[in-house]
Amino acid sequence: MASLEIVKINNLSPELFRVIDANLNRLKEGIRVIEDIMRYRDNNKNLASKLKLLRHKSRIEETLELLSYRDSINDVLRSTIKSELNRTDVKSILTANFKRAEESSRVLEELFKLSSAEYSENFKYIRYELYALEKEIILNESK
Repeated sequence: MASLEIVKINNLSPELFRVIDANLNRLKEGIRVIEDIMRYRDNNKNLASKLKLLRHKSRIEETLELLSYRDSINDVLRSTIKSELNRTDVKSILTANFKRAEESSRVLEELFKLSSAEYSENFKYIRYELYALEKEIILNESK
């Protein structure tokens, strides 16, 4: 099955591999921040487990192909912008990371519509699960 999937991703232009790589990383990193807050600060096994499962679903088989196109040193927006430093409390960290993960899953869903309906549907599923978890976690954070 992996060779079939490689054919699917190789139908994309190599320029999109960097976009996919960056968004996969961003998606997993955003989920991990939320997961660790639920796990270590809140000791919430249920939510941490749900997030961990989503993080593990946030993958594709072709990691070596993506890695070969990674160019983080020359990223034109690598520098931190002021709004990225603006976190006032844990709720703002959670919100920022939910948005980061949701946006990344949407980018992946859209790009994989060009080559793999299976991958596209996977990232759509992740996005909707994140929406539901965001509502549950952020509303409880406000209490």
